[in-house]
Amino acid sequence: MGLSPTEADFPPHWCPLESAVHPRVRQVEERAEAWIGDSGMCASEEERAWAVASRGTEFFARFAPDAADDERLLAGSLWVYFGFAFDDARCDAGPLSSRPAQFTALAGRIQRAFEAPGADMADERFAAPLQDIARRFRALGTPSQVRRFAHAQRAWLSGVSWQIGNQAVGRMPGLDEYLAMRLLASGGEPTFALLELATGQEVPEAEMQRPAVRALTELAVMVAALDNDRHSLHKEFSRDVADQNVYTVLTQHGALSLPEAVREATRLRDRMLLRFLRLYDRVRPRASAALGTYLQGLRYGMRGNIEWALRVPRYLGPDSGGEGGSPPRWAESPADSSPHAPEGLPSVAWWWDAALA
Repeated sequence: MGLSPTEADFPPHWCPLESAVHPRVRQVEERAEAWIGDSGMCASEEERAWAVASRGTEFFARFAPDAADDERLLAGSLWVYFGFAFDDARCDAGPLSSRPAQFTALAGRIQRAFEAPGADMADERFAAPLQDIARRFRALGTPSQVRRFAHAQRAWLSGVSWQIGNQAVGRMPGLDEYLAMRLLASGGEPTFALLELATGQEVPEAEMQRPAVRALTELAVMVAALDNDRHSLHKEFSRDVADQNVYTVLTQHGALSLPEAVREATRLRDRMLLRFLRLYDRVRPRASAALGTYLQGLRYGMRGNIEWALRVPRYLGPDSGGEGGSPPRWAESPADSSPHAPEGLPSVAWWWDAALA
């Protein structure tokens, strides 16, 4: 494996989950692209084109193939486009990407813009688009669904603040800390929180807060996050911005070569997905209809995240046009089939607690 690994340098994905996409994805995508152009969140035509190229509608249509209608699919996909654009301009590479104090202040203001319809942030181009998205959420969802999403978005912004804080001082976290940070910073929690808004089905609070359901959600977020570390590695190397990802953590703290880190990360990711599947089989039979729909959305999301990432310019590169990406290569069995929690990772070990059901 060279300094700039490609998808061919990785083993096949193990992901025995269902693949689906919403049948109205193209019609909704056209509306989303028009919204991006009118939103004001892109500072240039180049940014607008790059935002469109993230194909946020296709991404979300794979997470929520059973979205109840076009308006719900559109609202969810608009937040995905917002999230990618904000991440690119304010988190990954922009002027605040190494200034934690300034980013934390912005994150607080952005969160308040979502929560307060009248918050005035005329000096921040991402605020008004987010407020428009929030209005759509409030019109479509229940107060509980909107509150859950707001909580998840706050978690994402806190994770990015953590990540930028490390980046600013050149600190590489150890694996356990990295997983705890990535669980937040990946943006997986708000993305999965959109599932209820998309389907219109509200999971009863007592079910959603069950430790087993929380574990399933976090497992799905982490599997998708580690897959994104894999997909984004080539982009980060090519842009010379590779910093905190599971591979750099393993190479620096585990004294592994990059190929060794790839194998170790694959084993860890597969063990997590195997735990998700086994815990899902224990929880699903006693779930309500709304919880069952939500749990199925977690499955769709993990699979759809892979299928989307292997054909989108965000990971293939800006000159690809989203075409020519390698089709997914699927493994028949996990790289690690251990049913036990990985050693030395207390932040996530509770996912394997035998009492979860």
